[in-house]
Amino acid sequence: MKLSEIKEILPALENVEFQLENGTFVPEHFHVTEVGQIVKTFIDCGGVIRKEKAVNFQLWNADDYEHRLKPGKLLSIIKLSEEKLGIQDAEIEVEYQSDTIGKYDLDFNGNTFVLKNKTTACLAQDACGLPTEKQTKSLSELTADQSNSCTPNSGCC
Repeated sequence: MKLSEIKEILPALENVEFQLENGTFVPEHFHVTEVGQIVKTFIDCGGVIRKEKAVNFQLWNADDYEHRLKPGKLLSIIKLSEEKLGIQDAEIEVEYQSDTIGKYDLDFNGNTFVLKNKTTACLAQDACGLPTEKQTKSLSELTADQSNSCTPNSGCC
């Protein structure tokens, strides 16, 4: 989800709720402790220099059980970060701590913001020699290597 999308969704909501993909909800007394823009410059395993930009939200659970972040407040935090930090429209990455700090993509299911598990990937698969897709063969294409097999009662198994 891009920053522009969350800005369109927030005005229509009564509450801001975040949920992990496994169905667990972020406690409703969470705080958004950071809104920022992260720029990552790196070189992939194929030697290509890359640059990624993401808008970062950090969620934190406090002992402030009466706290409830309202959509208007989050929208004002976003607008302030755009104004003061020059944040541009980009995909949102959410940091949230459960066992350790996790980074999640953000989605919306119509009621709740969903923290989607992120995965890693090789960005230079052609340089690594990895097949681009799984090769499939039918069983009829496979031939048995008779010199490397056992026969019944041969004692090799």
